[in-house]
Amino acid sequence: MRGISSSWTFFYKRIFPVIWFGFLVLFVGVSLFTRQRSPAFLIVPLIMMGIGYFMMKKLMFDLVDEVWDDGHALVVKNGGRDERVAFTDIKNVNYSPFVNPPRVTLSLRRQTGFGDQITFCAPVRFIPLTTSPVVTALTIASTRSGASACSPTGRKPNGCGSMPSRQLLDQIVQLVETAVADAQRAVIIMMIDADD
Repeated sequence: MRGISSSWTFFYKRIFPVIWFGFLVLFVGVSLFTRQRSPAFLIVPLIMMGIGYFMMKKLMFDLVDEVWDDGHALVVKNGGRDERVAFTDIKNVNYSPFVNPPRVTLSLRRQTGFGDQITFCAPVRFIPLTTSPVVTALTIASTRSGASACSPTGRKPNGCGSMPSRQLLDQIVQLVETAVADAQRAVIIMMIDADD
């Protein structure tokens, strides 16, 4: 099995909120014990706590802990519970690279123990604002699996499902990584030429 969710998920879900709220509580505590007590030193941290909680609830607290690819399905782990989600059960893959952490939301055809949507933290990209190879591979695998599973006659259409999903995912990831490496080389060459 290969992990497709970010290893930073634990930090985003468990450590960052403690740091955020701990700093604000410390700030309020220090301002209470100083001689000059300004209401701004109490009101602003409370507002920051409220906004921080709202943002974390929308962007971090709904992330599952881990997502693994076992070739024909995803293994989703959250809070000590595991659930297998077949590629045929994935209806849509939505990628949000413009938020921190970058999020991948899987809309499912069936209800699971985690609901009909599963959201996880995408692996961190060194080149921001580019498409994640994991998301591209998931989209193609779910589309391909969905097309082969949805044939009303039970027979697969020509060319549909002829390649195992694991092999397909590996080929797609390799193609995307090659394209990204080529783009990186082109940018470096342009930067060197611009310096000359």
